[in-house]
Formats: sequence, C-alpha cells, structure tokens
Amino acid sequence: MTDDVTPADEGDLSIREPPKVLIPLAVLEGETVPKTLATFLDPADIVVLGYHVLPDQTSTEQASMQFEERAQETIADVAAVFEEAVETRIVFTHDRDQTVERVAADIDATAVLHSNPGGSIDDVLVPLRNAIDADRLADLVATLVAEHHVTLWGLQQDGFDAAAAVADASERLTDRGFSADRITTETTTVEGDPIRAIVARSAEFDAIVMGESEESLRSVFLGEDEDRVAEATVAPVLVVRDRDTGDDS
Repeated sequence: MTDDVTPADEGDLSIREPPKVLIPLAVLEGETVPKTLATFLDPADIVVLGYHVLPDQTSTEQASMQFEERAQETIADVAAVFEEAVETRIVFTHDRDQTVERVAADIDATAVLHSNPGGSIDDVLVPLRNAIDADRLADLVATLVAEHHVTLWGLQQDGFDAAAAVADASERLTDRGFSADRITTETTTVEGDPIRAIVARSAEFDAIVMGESEESLRSVFLGEDEDRVAEATVAPVLVVRDRDTGDDS
C-alpha cells in the first residue's frame, strides 16, 4: 500500500532511502547512457542491466557462449560513462519485460529508467496522476534534482486528489532539504487519458519522473503508461516503483 497523500513526518530532514536506479539497456543493439544523463544519475546507486532478447528457439546457454564476451565489453563501456562505480548485470532472455521486473524486484530498485537521448537536465517534470510511494519519490527527486528545478504537476481525475498529492510531495521534498524556490506546483483537471496530457507537455522538460501504471483495460490494449510516455518523448523517464513488501499473496 502506498502513502500518496500522508503528511510528511515533522523534523525529518534526511533522505530516508538511498535511491537505487535500474537502467535496462539492449546491450547488443547500441543502447547506451548519454554522459549528461549519467551525470544526472550519478548521485544514486546505479545498476546497469544489459539484456539481449533471444528468439524462442535459441537457448540462453547458447546465447551466452556466442555473445557473452561482446556483451561484457559493451556494458563495461557504458559503466565507464559514470563518475561513480556502478553495478552491472548481463542477461540473455526470451522476455524483456519479465526480466526487467524480476531484476528490479531482486535489487529492490527505487526506480527504473527508460533511457532516451536528451541533453543537459535542468528542469524535471513530476506528473502525479495516481497513488505513488511518496517517500521513494521524494528520496529520488531530492537526490537527483537537488541542484535543478522540479515541477510537481497534479492531474486531477475522479478518485484522485491532485492538489493534496502535490502539496504532500512538495512538503516531503522540503523536509529533505530541497529548496522551495526550485519547486513549481501545478494542478490540472484532465478529461480522458492523462498520458496524452503528459506527452503533450514533455517537450518543455529535460526529464520526467512518474509512478508505475495502475492496471487497467487501457494498459492492456495500449501498453504501460510509462512505456507510452517514453516512446513519445525524447526526455529520459524515471519510473518510481512501489516498495516491495515481500508478500507472496
């Protein structure tokens, strides 16, 4: 259960959880992390997941024998872009999404990156349109965006109190030492699909931080919200994961 609008604890001025960011990259298809994005992400703990999707008839053992050395060289080049040491993993898989979800759960990632080319990162959009792990969001933004500007944008819909979510996120950030003069707060009432509104504004910002999708018929037919945003914008998209509870039920 996420605490999207619970008031922040008074007097808590620290980052509660050092954020860990998982970066999945198609390691043999030329995907990489631009230096400007690596610099932005450097304050977090980084895990670079180099994956290669295999045809159904190709075994992971066969792929490892054929591609392991090249994949290791490529992911080492990606890791070298970061100033701080990063953890790297290589996986040969038949299901990219399942692999990313498994590794994200295994390392308890705070967020998963959809890496887009982009440029320097100075202005970050945080659209709030559903329940999100508010502490994880605040920890991530306060760590990565500390020297930049953030826009907390609440998208008002039935059943979601955008104004309360924006106020809570702003309070949590300032409680973590984030300067209030680098926070812009907005709320907008949206009709229909909020992802279209986010995509329409994405060109105004250098990066986007958003929460995970809520399961819906729309996501079944159109894909996960974060994937749709990442595919429609040139800005990198960080997706904040709900905290793993360890419950199997």
